[in-house]
Amino acid sequence: MKSPLLSLPGAVPAEGRDEGVAAHYGDLFREQRALADGSGLVDLSHRAVVTVTGDDRLAWLHLLLTQHVSDLAPNQATEALILTANGHIEHALYLVDDGTTVWMHAEPESQGVLIAYLESMKFFYRVEVADRTEDIAVVHLPAGSIAEVPDGVAVRETPHGRDLFLPRADLEAYAAAHGPAAGILAYEALRIEAHRPRLGFETDHRTIPHELGWIGTAVHLQKGCYRGQETVARVHNLGKPPRRLVFLHLDGSEVHLPGHGTPVRLAADGVEGRQLGFITTSARHHELGPIALALVKRNVAVDAELIAGDTAAAQETVVEP
Repeated sequence: MKSPLLSLPGAVPAEGRDEGVAAHYGDLFREQRALADGSGLVDLSHRAVVTVTGDDRLAWLHLLLTQHVSDLAPNQATEALILTANGHIEHALYLVDDGTTVWMHAEPESQGVLIAYLESMKFFYRVEVADRTEDIAVVHLPAGSIAEVPDGVAVRETPHGRDLFLPRADLEAYAAAHGPAAGILAYEALRIEAHRPRLGFETDHRTIPHELGWIGTAVHLQKGCYRGQETVARVHNLGKPPRRLVFLHLDGSEVHLPGHGTPVRLAADGVEGRQLGFITTSARHHELGPIALALVKRNVAVDAELIAGDTAAAQETVVEP
């Protein structure tokens, strides 16, 4: 769905998974600084929006998700995963319950598969699942923002800012009143800086939550009864994940950023050395310069000098080996 904010001056459309919103509005670093200072907003209206209503909504979701939500208090934000039977990550959901409805947003175009799974698991529970993507737009306000939230709008309040579930018809007027708008590239740069994984970027078909630091934030270890729980418990109690997420400071003299999938190797082995991982997301940060997240083998030394493609990379630990 194409956002009306793409008609704003300077808007450059995003590509790939974020198609439908602006990559930037003409000044990437200015937009990043505005978000870091707590001003402006980010148009996330391309993201899937799903609601669950009914008396059993929290008890039912508690059985399906990795997060403990049976006693979720009204207006308390949380995040959760849906795993495969083998414990691999299938969906990442960002939720809030407003007292009558659970609101969640997920990756763009994922609502069809997500709703199909939820519908297949309803059984006798008193719940209704709805796709609200066409009439609700997600808008992100950065941490520290004093922008007004309209009455009746569900809000996810987190340390990183607030996600508003705004009527899509109100998006242009809200942006005009509470902008300036910042593009998805600015939002992604700050996400990388905060070491926050994103489904489809930091994940592949075999990613388990332990590799990305989602244990605790999206996975509650004191609950069971969800698909993939056995793998989560076994790795936590008996072993280590095969890979770990790292944050990389990239050589700022390089013109091109290493893209998703770029091989990561030991710097000492050079570009022909054995691949130890790959770049998941990279960005140019307004203060840190070129940065990235990467998945590497667990046994890579935490102080090892790396290269991403032919770009030198110094690592910071996100997930302990």
